[in-house]
Amino acid sequence: MPEIILPFLKWAGGKRWLTNNTEFEVPRFSGRYIEPFLGSGSIFFWLQPNDAMLSDLNSELIATYVALRDEHAKVLRHLRQHARSHSKAHYYKARDEFRPRSTAARAARFLYLNRTCWNGLYRVNLEGKFNVPKGTKSNVILGTDDFKAVSKILQKAKLVCCDFETVIDEAKSGDLIYADPPYTVRHNMNGFIKYNEVLFSWEDQQRLRAALLRASARGAKFLLSNADHASVRELYADVGSIKVVNRASIISGDRAARGTTTELLVSN
Repeated sequence: MPEIILPFLKWAGGKRWLTNNTEFEVPRFSGRYIEPFLGSGSIFFWLQPNDAMLSDLNSELIATYVALRDEHAKVLRHLRQHARSHSKAHYYKARDEFRPRSTAARAARFLYLNRTCWNGLYRVNLEGKFNVPKGTKSNVILGTDDFKAVSKILQKAKLVCCDFETVIDEAKSGDLIYADPPYTVRHNMNGFIKYNEVLFSWEDQQRLRAALLRASARGAKFLLSNADHASVRELYADVGSIKVVNRASIISGDRAARGTTTELLVSN
């Protein structure tokens, strides 16, 4: 087994829990690993494929991955500066005023805000500015940080900032696509549909299904995680096998809404 590499980000909807689920199984594949909704990259770091294409529509996120791949030592140096200065005043200055010039400083700012904001949530306002308030966490440097190992595995990945359809349409026979889209359902009633400045709509869910079907016709494998909702079940009813998996729900601000919930895994 390869050395364990933990995700360096906390991400709403992240799939670190899934890698510990006994019901989770990745289809066999011989080609490239493709992940069009990268987020914290939990499945990528767990699999550690030899060839990968990783993408996301969040340009700040992709820039952070690129910086950690290409100059991880500089990122860590800037992050340590944030750790030494961490306070309520520093958090809001970093969030609202600080505009780093270098790619390494930009990545360190992204990491700092992710680790000290409320629940690791990524949210922006209509102007595209990050607006999540300071959270209760104060650890900026984590004991699990191994940016050198992160950089090493990312050397095997192509990182791109683009729409999911563009990346999925590059999948060929033997490739594996792991898709973990924002969990929008029909009529957008799931309560968590904000994705950067753009809503991930039900039409996007339909577009994702069509892209996965095209890739499947070319011989690619896919594994999709999605909301356990009647509209999603209906959307994928004739596409492949559907499995229900349990997970803990902990991000809700309402304690009564936390507990165990279910998600869907769809594969061809």
